[in-house]
Amino acid sequence: MTILITGVAGLIGSNFADWIIKHHPEHRVIGIDDLSGGYIENVNDKVIFHEFDLIDGKKLQQVFDSEKPNLVYHMAAYAAEGLSPFMRTFNYKNNLLSTAHVINNCINYNINRLVFTSTMAVYGHGTPPFAEVDLPNPIDPYGVAKYACEMDIKIAGDQHGLDWCVIRPHNVYGRKQNIWDKYRNVLGIWMYQHMRNQPMTVFGDGKQQRAFSYIDDTLEPLYKAGVQENCSKQIINLGGMTHYSINEANQILREVIGTGEKVHKEKRHEVKDAHPTWEKSVELLSYEDSYSLYDGLVEMWEWAQKQQEKHQKFWDKYEIEKGIYEYWKKK
Repeated sequence: MTILITGVAGLIGSNFADWIIKHHPEHRVIGIDDLSGGYIENVNDKVIFHEFDLIDGKKLQQVFDSEKPNLVYHMAAYAAEGLSPFMRTFNYKNNLLSTAHVINNCINYNINRLVFTSTMAVYGHGTPPFAEVDLPNPIDPYGVAKYACEMDIKIAGDQHGLDWCVIRPHNVYGRKQNIWDKYRNVLGIWMYQHMRNQPMTVFGDGKQQRAFSYIDDTLEPLYKAGVQENCSKQIINLGGMTHYSINEANQILREVIGTGEKVHKEKRHEVKDAHPTWEKSVELLSYEDSYSLYDGLVEMWEWAQKQQEKHQKFWDKYEIEKGIYEYWKKK
């Protein structure tokens, strides 16, 4: 079987490719990434790699035509919820247009199934734990875009016979995470700040509730989402079973490191509490929350300390400057 992974240089995509190559060497793995948020060194040497932006539908069609994938995992996205209100055009091009190209090719080339990694951001305001049957109510353009992609995938299934599975991951972290991106992945941001002798930034009072998922706990469930019959046309939360306040998560990381300071900054526009139900992922994907947050951070911190310095991503210009947070303004 030939498996195509978009976003193969990112946290989930690169680790997932590694897992397939290790546990299912009989499969060919094709990877696509534009390297805007991931790094080429993350990509396994056994991946047949294509570097381009998925907005280029012609190049994507050429890959489908030449590689003839049977199964597609669409993981490419710039997952910065907080930034998306200030970068609307970029957000919608990056998520909606690229996904439309993926859907078109999955239909035209009759792939077995499209597995789409969506996000917990689709739930927005509500009363956690969020269940798959809850009506999404996103509060930022990133969540809006991901929910629109979900709906379009369902329509493609109804109208064109596309088989699909939507996975909604929640705060996945671990090795190969982009800790040099100041706009997303709070655990990585804290590690980057600490390694540069900066205090760790907490937005608002830090009482926001989140669940965190160590990367290794998500990989086999993701594979099952693509190959098991019982996952056909299912929406499945995939995330940690235990939730923490941001203050608690920060305290655990500082315990792992053995030192560190935190500083509270202005509150930003975000959901107060966001954590998922997990029963469906256990039933269909045999999900296990085997890593505690402490244990997962121990492994991630060991990895982070070995990484070479990289340039920290910073947007020179935002599409909307009004209301931009002080800590994102260019000094």
